[in-house]
Amino acid sequence: MTVRKKIPLRKCVATGEMKPKKELIRIVRSKEGIVSIDPTGKKAGRGAYLTLNKDCILLAKKKNILAHHLKAEVDESIYDELLRLAEKEKKTENEQ
Repeated sequence: MTVRKKIPLRKCVATGEMKPKKELIRIVRSKEGIVSIDPTGKKAGRGAYLTLNKDCILLAKKKNILAHHLKAEVDESIYDELLRLAEKEKKTENEQ
């Protein structure tokens, strides 16, 4: 009998979809109130998960979803960095 390893699921704050943790990117607010992107998923602080896809990122930006979930001001540069990461992810998917 084989033992199946449990895959941790997280909810995308923009779409509300439950997805495997590895498919999402974590945005974290530290105790000092600094918002940053956490690619490892291990930084200390309050986190919110977002699907790495251009439409989800733009929806989160438009509706100010990340600021609401993290209870902190989210800088424009965070969204720019997320869009760059989404583009990079898309390119690597197309190459495979």
